[in-house]
Amino acid sequence: MTAQLSPGDSAPDFELVSAAGDTVRLSDLRGSKVIVYFYPKASTPGCTTEACDFRDSLDSLKAAGFTVLGVSPDPVDSLQAFTGEQQLTFPLLSDQDHSVAEAYGAWGEKKNYGKVSEGLIRSTVVVDEQGSVELAQYNVKATGHVARLREKLGA
Repeated sequence: MTAQLSPGDSAPDFELVSAAGDTVRLSDLRGSKVIVYFYPKASTPGCTTEACDFRDSLDSLKAAGFTVLGVSPDPVDSLQAFTGEQQLTFPLLSDQDHSVAEAYGAWGEKKNYGKVSEGLIRSTVVVDEQGSVELAQYNVKATGHVARLREKLGA
């Protein structure tokens, strides 16, 4: 597993394709605060809960100056379907080779119902206007995560 990020670290730049087919680069968002959240699989119960919570909180997050990006190892067509089904209004990005998740420390060994496997670790990294990590949270629980995040960020 790649080392997890900590506040003050430089956020690794990335370039990924969104569900809309656009190329999204973190460096293009310099000057704004970015919430990059990693989730294991589109259209699963926990990931749907988390995505819908971000969707429902998007106005207050935007008002506080945050851009939200969701990242998963799903292919673009799965992200397109998920975006449409859940009427998501922020970019979902495809990281099929999980290189971005690895760079952010969001890929590695995890336990699910007592079974150990390798995969995506539900994580959220907040990047400040200069491209540094402001907050890094790993092994977050989908339910209630966005509310806890908003409280911590004052959004």
